[in-house]
Amino acid sequence: MDLFDESAGDPRNARLLALACEFAYLDEAAAASLFRDKLGLEARLISVGNTQVYVAESPKAVVVAFRGSESPDTLDGLKDWLLTNANDLLILPEGRLGTDFAAAGVGARFHRGFLEALADIWDPLFAAVDAAMKAGERPLWVTGHSLGGALALLASWRLQQNFVPVHEVYTFGAPMIGNAKAAEAFRADFADKIHRFVDEEDLVPLLPAFSLVANAYGHCLNEVALRAAVAEAAQPSGPGGPALDFLKRLAVGANDGLLHATLVDDLWGHTLGRIDRHMIANYHVRIAEKLGPPA
Repeated sequence: MDLFDESAGDPRNARLLALACEFAYLDEAAAASLFRDKLGLEARLISVGNTQVYVAESPKAVVVAFRGSESPDTLDGLKDWLLTNANDLLILPEGRLGTDFAAAGVGARFHRGFLEALADIWDPLFAAVDAAMKAGERPLWVTGHSLGGALALLASWRLQQNFVPVHEVYTFGAPMIGNAKAAEAFRADFADKIHRFVDEEDLVPLLPAFSLVANAYGHCLNEVALRAAVAEAAQPSGPGGPALDFLKRLAVGANDGLLHATLVDDLWGHTLGRIDRHMIANYHVRIAEKLGPPA
C-alpha cells in the first residue's frame, strides 16, 4: 500500500493510516510484522508510562502512529478528561511545553491531560522522528485513533515548532484538544494538512464537554464525515448526525447549559452504549463504504 502525497487530503491515505492506527494497539512483535507485511514499513515501538507510539518508515515515507484508548475499560478511564473535569483541564502550557505552544497565540488553551501524555513520551519520540527525517527526506505522516488522534495533533504542532515539517495528519474518532483559539492556530499553521475522520454516530469526537450550549472546546479542520451506507442512501449527509442530535436532546435538561452529575452519566452511558461506533474496526468499515473497494 502506498501513501499519496501529490494532493492534500487524498482519501486513499485513510485506508493505510487507519491500518497503522489498528496496528498501534498491538504488542511490538505483532505490530512490527504487520507494519512490514501489510504497509511496507519498518516500525518500532516507543513506550513511556501510559503513552505508546510507533515510528515506522520506508524509503518513501515516515509514519508516526499513536496508540489510543479503544476498549470500553480503557475509554472509561477518560471520563474525567472528557467530561467531569474538562473545564479544569483547559490550560496554558508552561515550561518546555509552554515554549512550543506559545506560537498558538494569546488566549490559546490546551487539554492538560493530553499535553502531559505527550510530554511523557516526547524526548524519545522526537529523537526517533528527527533521526528518521535526517536520514532521508520523505513526507512525514502523523496519525492516531481516539486519544491517539489527540496526541497526533499535539505532536504535529511540537514537531513543526522544532523544525521537523509534518506533511499531513489523519485522525480517527479523535476528541477535541483545546479551545477555539487553539483550533484557530492549528487552522492557520496546518491549512489543508489535518484530516479528521468522524463517524456521525461516534460521540467521542464531540468531547470534551462541560457545557451543552456553548462549549469552550473547539475542533481543528478539516472534518471528513462518515456515515453508514444505508443512512447515506436514505438521506444525504448534512450538518451533525445522530451523536449531535443526542447532545441537543440532552441540552434541554441542562441547567444554564452546564453538565451536572446526572447529565454526565447520561452522556457517558450513551457514549459507552455505542462504543462499537468508536472502534477503529468501525472506521475501517466506514472508510471502505465511502471510498469503495481498493483499486
